[in-house]
Amino acid sequence: MTLAIDVSGLNKSFGGHRVVRDVALKIEEGHITGFLGPNGSGKTTTLRMLCGLLTPDSGKGSVLGLDFPSEAEAIKRQTGYMTQRFSLYEDLTIEENLAFIARVYSLDRVSSRVDQALDKLGLQDRRKQLAAQLSGGWKQRLALAAATLHEPRLLLLDEPTAGVDPQARRDFWDEIHALSDTGITVLVSTHYMDEAERCHDIAYIFNGDLIARGTADELINQSRLVTYEAQGQGADRLARDLNGKPGIEMVSPFGSALHVSGTDRSALEKAIEPFRREPWHWLEVEPSLEDVFIHLMHSEGSNHLGEAA
Repeated sequence: MTLAIDVSGLNKSFGGHRVVRDVALKIEEGHITGFLGPNGSGKTTTLRMLCGLLTPDSGKGSVLGLDFPSEAEAIKRQTGYMTQRFSLYEDLTIEENLAFIARVYSLDRVSSRVDQALDKLGLQDRRKQLAAQLSGGWKQRLALAAATLHEPRLLLLDEPTAGVDPQARRDFWDEIHALSDTGITVLVSTHYMDEAERCHDIAYIFNGDLIARGTADELINQSRLVTYEAQGQGADRLARDLNGKPGIEMVSPFGSALHVSGTDRSALEKAIEPFRREPWHWLEVEPSLEDVFIHLMHSEGSNHLGEAA
């Protein structure tokens, strides 16, 4: 196994506030790793340190076989980074934006590289269109073309599909998997559970701490969550009666159904027993990835409150 990223002891503080805490991360070459966590958890800061845009307070290891962080400039040249917000020039055309990026990287064959990028992402017919006139999905394609124009070995994507329609998200992920098939390593932050499930594995960060790592199936199994689903008329309204009862750690409506979860099976079953009657039907189901992450967030939040006390 060849590791594209192998770092440990990664720390970063701003104004005395520790944003990333002793993060250790190993990512296999050619893998797509989903980087999850609530807003403000340290995802963007970690991505920016890995690609050399931020200098860590401490940390060591290697990225793309180069020493981290001493060879940050060399790492940066082999890394593509796509920011949360569209960051290209809106008063330039698609073609002009890509040509500018090519010259920033001092690439040869600028015209042919731009043509190839336009073809690859279906932008040829729009090459003369101003970036400001593009929809969210097309801006996303342009940003991905710009991030991969210099043929990077590592691609860091910071919530790349926020605000785009489902078809554009699906097309984007098809392209990410195509890039991965060529050997490019991808680390992508996202809030969408369906996107997380499309990754080879997942890293979950909370309050700067990396608290979970593995495939979706591994994380679900490791959670030890037991989940029951209630179906039937008004099942989702049972949340008010069940929330906070002993043994119930989470109550989550799913449309007209209700997910009730906990790690103590006997206590959970005792809590829902009074509601096992018509018109409701109860069935044990596998916890969803969303169930697992909400559970992790609540558990870690309680731990941090305990530490503060």
